[in-house]
Amino acid sequence: MSNQEIFELMARFDASAATSFKLTTKDFSLELGKGGGAAAPVYAAPAAQAAAPAAAPAPAAEPEGLFITAPLVGTFYAASAPDAAPYVQVGDHVKKGQTVCLMEAMKMMNEVQAPCDCVIEAVLQQDGALVSFGEPLIRYREG
Repeated sequence: MSNQEIFELMARFDASAATSFKLTTKDFSLELGKGGGAAAPVYAAPAAQAAAPAAAPAPAAEPEGLFITAPLVGTFYAASAPDAAPYVQVGDHVKKGQTVCLMEAMKMMNEVQAPCDCVIEAVLQQDGALVSFGEPLIRYREG
């Protein structure tokens, strides 16, 4: 199972009414849970090593600047079609409300729009990348 398939499964679970989900295959085990006030743990490990605790990744340094972030968990698309030009490129001046990219979740395309008149400084995601809620997509400066 690919990382993208796992993330899509997680997004569908999060949007569902189910409170727990467990999937075990020959190669790995995935257990999802959600509930009341506290966040439920999410585990994904090879089935043979399911009992071994996973090492926590080192926290990444927060990038500086203003960002357009992912409004949902989904797939990032820089253009409306694979052969189309990207919505924005570095150096572009965009107007408030202008579409800067698309996010796909559960076969629904969602336009992501510029929050203000701005200049694009960096596109931080690769076309087709799976991104999490709140993850930076595009860095910009007002102007």
